[in-house]
Amino acid sequence: MSISWNDFEKIDIRVGTITAAVPFPRAKKPAYQLTIDFGELGIKKSSAQITTLYTAEELLNRQVVAVVNFPVKQIADFFSECLVLGVYTGANDVVLLQPHKKVMNGSRIG
Repeated sequence: MSISWNDFEKIDIRVGTITAAVPFPRAKKPAYQLTIDFGELGIKKSSAQITTLYTAEELLNRQVVAVVNFPVKQIADFFSECLVLGVYTGANDVVLLQPHKKVMNGSRIG
């Protein structure tokens, strides 16, 4: 199914820097609670099932790509405000999308 350029423009995809990553024991599957700085858009939280390939420590200060205009989603007692994007491996693990070079937080993907 094809979408129009106007459909694509409705998705607000931005770069942010992870400033905190803590285990999320109440999630159904192993996950982290991420705090991400999106510059002028502010700080947003996200739940991410990325514990297989990443430790909380190596996520700190890593830039990631995320959709920032989805509605807030409640997961247990946590409110996820954005969707961090990644690529699924053959084992169904997630490899995070990130810019090759450091860019300004809040930069728009297009």
